[in-house]
Amino acid sequence: MTLPFYVVTLTHPTREEALACARALPEFALPELRLDLFPNEDAAGMVRAMEGRCLVSCRRRSELGHWEGSEEARLARLRAAAEARPRWVDLEWELEIPQWLSELRPGVQVLRSVHVQPGVFDLDERLHSRPGGDAFKWVGHAQRLADNARLKPSLRHSSEDGFPLSAFLMGPKGVAGRCLQRAWGGAFTYAAPDDGPAAAPGQVRLSTLVAWGCHRAGAVTGLCVVMGDPALHSRSPAFHNLRFRQAQKDLIYLPLETGDAAEAVEALAALEVLGLSITAPLKESLPAALGLQGPLNTLWRSRRGAPWQAANTDAEALWCALEQLLPGPILLVGDGGVAESTRLLLEQEGRPFLQVSRKQPSGVEAVRACAPIGVIQATSLGMRAADPAPFPELLEAAHPTLQWAVEWIYKEDTAFARWARDTGLNLVEGGALFEAQAEAQNRRFLEL
Repeated sequence: MTLPFYVVTLTHPTREEALACARALPEFALPELRLDLFPNEDAAGMVRAMEGRCLVSCRRRSELGHWEGSEEARLARLRAAAEARPRWVDLEWELEIPQWLSELRPGVQVLRSVHVQPGVFDLDERLHSRPGGDAFKWVGHAQRLADNARLKPSLRHSSEDGFPLSAFLMGPKGVAGRCLQRAWGGAFTYAAPDDGPAAAPGQVRLSTLVAWGCHRAGAVTGLCVVMGDPALHSRSPAFHNLRFRQAQKDLIYLPLETGDAAEAVEALAALEVLGLSITAPLKESLPAALGLQGPLNTLWRSRRGAPWQAANTDAEALWCALEQLLPGPILLVGDGGVAESTRLLLEQEGRPFLQVSRKQPSGVEAVRACAPIGVIQATSLGMRAADPAPFPELLEAAHPTLQWAVEWIYKEDTAFARWARDTGLNLVEGGALFEAQAEAQNRRFLEL
């Protein structure tokens, strides 16, 4: 009996919710019953309620679990669940397989697991002297995005030698390793339930992993990513992975979160990235670190080590939008990477504009003198739901002559967008700009 590729940790607040989730999971996803998360429930009863279709574990606090009792009591609770005949039992790497568990094999299979401390990477050493068991799980901690690449040789070796292994890194920097398990030779990966919280930092929801196609990735699957901070909640992976699948391209697109250009360059090489979407705050710093002239938001190359091709699809999307809007003076708000792309386009097109930001302040009278017909919001305000509209006094000063507005932020219904709608302006939503620039990116990525 093999483990399904996806193991879904039941993290629900009640027994009923956990069991409902377990029953609804498809055959390619096995529920993990973490007994330490249900300390007052009948362990054997929960296993029987799932008809044994589960992996049972009871995680100590030293391994990011919630078990509060003695080690003897923990193993007794694990034994009670095991005697109800689950498909799998998780037993810590360093423990001898107890007699009671040996007697339940092979009907009950044993997953040997270890969670090492931050800064420790002893995967090879442990695999060279691995204990008895039917599958193996090693979990470390990611400090930098490139740390994930250290997993690849061991995962490939385990696949070639025929022993099931999952090796990944916790934390937001470890998302790539969780998602690329199959591509690198791993036998299974852990997912959060769609209707419950993640059990560990960096764990991704099952429906998201399935939509991204993590179970379909193979050794020759090309990797495309979005880099920036924040990036983990980007809409780009859903957008691009769907189109890759429709075009039958062997590509996968993942979010890699960093605001540091040096870390990004290191990860591009270590993870052999072929296609890259760049978001704030890297649109100028990352191209510069690669020896390219920014701002840019799209890079792609035919193979690792090949020269990067580059485009600014933000500018392409904005150009298309401006072609549909009334011409005239423009108030440009902001001074980051998107604002710089906007400024360069306006200059290239010969459109008059007044740019204002915290670094380039301007007064009410200057805005009125500009008499803008349009306003482009290119600050980061709006990334959080509680963010206010930028420079409200300047927006009000511009209002008598304004006909239209452009909002670059697409992750929230922003205060600026609400103001534009409430004042009757023709609004180009951030979502529309996102779709346009992402379509232009996808055309480049499909060339890979």
